[in-house]
Amino acid sequence: MSRLNGKVAIVTGASSGIGRATAKLFAVEGAKVVVGARRKAELESLVAEIAAAGGQAVALAGDVRSEDYHRALVALAVEQFGGLDIAFNNAGILGEAGPTTGVSEAGFAEALTINLTASFLAAKHQIGEMVKRGGGSVIFTSTFVGFSFAFPGVAAYAASKSGLIGLTQALAAEFGQQNVRVNAILPGAVDTDMYREMNDTSDKQSFITNLHALKRVAAPEELARSVVYLASDDASFVTGTASLVDGGASITRT
Repeated sequence: MSRLNGKVAIVTGASSGIGRATAKLFAVEGAKVVVGARRKAELESLVAEIAAAGGQAVALAGDVRSEDYHRALVALAVEQFGGLDIAFNNAGILGEAGPTTGVSEAGFAEALTINLTASFLAAKHQIGEMVKRGGGSVIFTSTFVGFSFAFPGVAAYAASKSGLIGLTQALAAEFGQQNVRVNAILPGAVDTDMYREMNDTSDKQSFITNLHALKRVAAPEELARSVVYLASDDASFVTGTASLVDGGASITRT
């Protein structure tokens, strides 16, 4: 039996990378999916892919910085599929990079807004609908950067993504009695557009690869499988975790 049969899920940042892979796997596992991101054409092609594989999905393009957008995604899930059980709040950016002394206030604030505040706004509207269904699962995409590993020049990214771990723990404690589980995944390097933006030469990619015990970077589909686990009843006693899915980067010193 598929692990998410009868469930309704929202996925943000679904136009590419981990979000797109997870939306497709959610559908394979039986969930009805609402996909969100800024790029309408990419979302429409994702919905078509899911439909061609026998799944159900609808798309709503918008800006995760807008509270109204999160309210609309939840309303769409209720209107189209009857409620909400799962939310994968995955949208994020690298943000302004470079020496911290040169990062602008606006650049730092933008990373916080998209990577952290947007996830707060999403959960704010998602959790209430989950409670109506008797519980649910909220999952955030954080990172190993700023948790078990540090790089120079990415202070805004590290700070904003680290904040998601505190948000995860606070929400898990607050809504656990109502059967809402809240967890964060902390990926290592994943072969996405953001990864290639950060590591735009073969030397940089070789360096990053060698940081991992597995001596490779992940495919987005590998992260998607971890998200499905946290979304499913297989993780029914898992909440408040910062779950490393990092190919051993956190323990590698060679």
